[in-house]
Amino acid sequence: QVQLVQSGGGLVQPGGSLKLSCTAPSFTSRKCAMKWYHQAVGKQREWVSSLMDDGRTTYADSVKGRFTISIDKGKDTVYLQLNGLKPDDTGMYFCKTWWPCPEDWGQGTQVTVAS
Repeated sequence: QVQLVQSGGGLVQPGGSLKLSCTAPSFTSRKCAMKWYHQAVGKQREWVSSLMDDGRTTYADSVKGRFTISIDKGKDTVYLQLNGLKPDDTGMYFCKTWWPCPEDWGQGTQVTVAS
């Protein structure tokens, strides 16, 4: 099992921006895909974005055009840039390694969007 370490998050006003990071040892050399998920209080964890080893990215309709997933291979770190934040974006954000690697989760980071 690989430990994924997340950072970023915090409190921001509607329309603001945050950048989340997720560091997973050697995930680029293992050619793992990475995913981000969002979980609001009392709701199921929902997929937000994916980044494949070949650079392909996909996004949930709810965040398309506002969130951007990116990678720094030298740091084995994946980022999720959150722009145009809305109150509905509030919740915990989790990263996860994915195919062809075993699924390992980060510890989560809290994002709160409020005036």
